Amino acid sequence: MIRSENRAAHELRTVSFEIGVAPHAAGSVLVAFGNTRVICAAMVEDSVPRWMKEQGVTGGWITAEYSMLPYSTLSRKPRDITKGRPDGRGTEIQRLIGRSLRAAVDLEALGSRTLWVDCDVLQADGGTRTAAITGATVAMHVACQRLLVEGKVKRLPMRQRVAAVSVGIVAGEVLVDLDYAEDKEASVDLNLVLTEAGEFVEVQGSGEEATFSADQLAAMLDAGRAGVAELLDLQAAALGI
Repeated sequence: MIRSENRAAHELRTVSFEIGVAPHAAGSVLVAFGNTRVICAAMVEDSVPRWMKEQGVTGGWITAEYSMLPYSTLSRKPRDITKGRPDGRGTEIQRLIGRSLRAAVDLEALGSRTLWVDCDVLQADGGTRTAAITGATVAMHVACQRLLVEGKVKRLPMRQRVAAVSVGIVAGEVLVDLDYAEDKEASVDLNLVLTEAGEFVEVQGSGEEATFSADQLAAMLDAGRAGVAELLDLQAAALGI
């Protein structure tokens, strides 16, 4: 099959990071995976959630919020506030983003403060959650560097970066970084989040009215690991590290 950008099966879409798009944030980036574009912004609050104080938990906290803007899809997507309830998919994704980012940070080094990371999808063409995680890591890294430069922390709270990619089986073939058209046709859908050390943070996989074998799973994991390694290199280049 012919993929967008005439990509090979294991090739990522064109990925870019534009740092500093939200000047009031401690760290921000516009991340693009092909036609999927997400603004990720990190802001620092000098307090921690109430439950941490009540339970005597030391260190800081990281929490994420995710939303798709009304004009991010072909037909207008109503805002959650107009529906009177949060979107279940959005809630699940922002929890995934939060878990992924906390795996990247030394919360003790962060101190008694909260990093809020907002991920707003400007344009959706598949892989919004993986783009959000990959971009949010960059925004958070910039915010943590700023805390260090300003003398608010003694050492860089970032332990390691994380990145995420989608993998799927379409017409029997393993594809990496699926766009929307491919995602619709996928019989198996997998999202991987990994660290710089190559360790898994999260694996989300399911068959879409289909099953998959252990060999197919292994092939998807191998392809996904290679894709994440490339994303981590692109993050490093954007951050100049």
